[in-house]
Amino acid sequence: MSVDNSTAGAPTPAGTAASPRRWWALAAVALAVSLIIMDATIVNVALPEVIRELGLSATQAEWMNAVYSLMFAALLLTAGRIGDLWGRRRLLLVGMVVFIAASVVAGSVGDGGALIAARTLQGIGAALIMPATLSTVNAVFGGRERAIAFAVWGSTIGGMAAVGPLVGGWLTTDVSWRWAFWLNVPVGLAVLALVVWAVPETRDDTATGGLDIRGAVMSALGMGAIVFGLIEGGRYGWWLQDDGSLSPVPVVIAVGLVVMALFVRDQLVRRRRGGVVLVDLGLFAIRSFRYGSIAALVVALGEFGLLFTLPLLLQNALGYTPLGTGWLVLFLAVGTFLVSGATPQLTRRMGARAVVRTGLALEAIAVAGLAVTLSLDVSGVVVAVWLFLYGVGVGMATAQLTSVILADVPVAESGQASGLQSTVRQLGSSLGVAILGTLLMVSLGHATETRVADAGASASQATQVSEAVRQSAGAAIPALQAEAATSAAGDAAAQAMVDASKVTTGVAAGVILLGLAATLALPRDHERAHPETDGAAATA
Repeated sequence: MSVDNSTAGAPTPAGTAASPRRWWALAAVALAVSLIIMDATIVNVALPEVIRELGLSATQAEWMNAVYSLMFAALLLTAGRIGDLWGRRRLLLVGMVVFIAASVVAGSVGDGGALIAARTLQGIGAALIMPATLSTVNAVFGGRERAIAFAVWGSTIGGMAAVGPLVGGWLTTDVSWRWAFWLNVPVGLAVLALVVWAVPETRDDTATGGLDIRGAVMSALGMGAIVFGLIEGGRYGWWLQDDGSLSPVPVVIAVGLVVMALFVRDQLVRRRRGGVVLVDLGLFAIRSFRYGSIAALVVALGEFGLLFTLPLLLQNALGYTPLGTGWLVLFLAVGTFLVSGATPQLTRRMGARAVVRTGLALEAIAVAGLAVTLSLDVSGVVVAVWLFLYGVGVGMATAQLTSVILADVPVAESGQASGLQSTVRQLGSSLGVAILGTLLMVSLGHATETRVADAGASASQATQVSEAVRQSAGAAIPALQAEAATSAAGDAAAQAMVDASKVTTGVAAGVILLGLAATLALPRDHERAHPETDGAAATA
């Protein structure tokens, strides 16, 4: 991911690049952004244990993940603009303070509502941190050093995203899931000290006008309403509630869509009149940006939806510990890491568009293979192989997809375009948790009721077990299996979770195929590159 609302090729401030502390500044911003990226993945492995300890409902579990990405997506562009006007270093300090405070609260809560509120604050802090980091790197370094700095920045992000599930699994198994959040405190304090000591203040001197407050509010409300409806559909009903009255879900989704339509119209009108806008929607007139962004959105939707649902299956139905889950997910990162070294050569030989398509095809094959082979006795080796192949696809597609998206964007608009494509990815992440998470819960409820009834339980017993399993996102299954009186129902529920996971994983594969289909509309001339955008693109 990358966000920068300043010109990508902006000159380095006088005296800054020669500062001996610039590499310490790079360490500070890379560590800061690695924390917020890791926090998006570290929680997935700890989720089943969090559900059991706090008694989270399935809806609360979805919100715990989705609200982080939602706040991230809703505020990224606004935060980038604030940093340009107010100062990136100042914004980074404020963001880190908010993120650290929210992490303390998240690790100390005693109920689901407080945890969701803390995750909301974490998302706000992350949205303030992310644009300030890349913009700072872009401003502090110049020439060949800038390319090196971008590479270090991006590699740190990739490494921490990969380590996140393993660290989360270790902490949850041997210490406590709460340390998945509290770990941010000592590291965050170290980042604050480094930022104060080494990071210079930078602004975009070319930025004019103020903030588009109306656009920021409309986009946040519109996206929030849509995600709310998708997540809460299982609780309130998609059309009617249990008492026969109209569910608020279709109304909220409709309101969200209307607000987003009004937001688009407002942005187009204000841009035409020369006013300050939150986002330049004219970028979507560029064919490569339009279809590349569509591909990025649906790929993020499939990827993050899968990473939300897979740990629930592994721990609740297949008996893996959080640490064992972390080791399995690490194979995804290994695949990404191993292919990353060969991707530049593949790009020169095949072209960026072909590399993206090959990567997306491998992703779809891996996820579909996982859906087909899932069973109660599936070998961990089989799961690891599919995740490794999926990681290879991610490694080939993700960075090159960003490069393709930005390839035809004018240099002067590359910062705006980079921020917008990052927002699209974060929105896809939030929708992935909402859509695939809801699909898993709905499928789990139906499959459990059918399987438990087939095992000999009465209709009322089957309904009761189904509701307990669905509401707990499968966390009730191990307890059911542990009791002699309910072991048969627990075994049936475990099989039901496999059934539901096969459906969800299959849909994730289909979503990734939609992303592949979107790349078919990309123009053919993306082998050329814009040097000013490539550095940022490679780190996204």
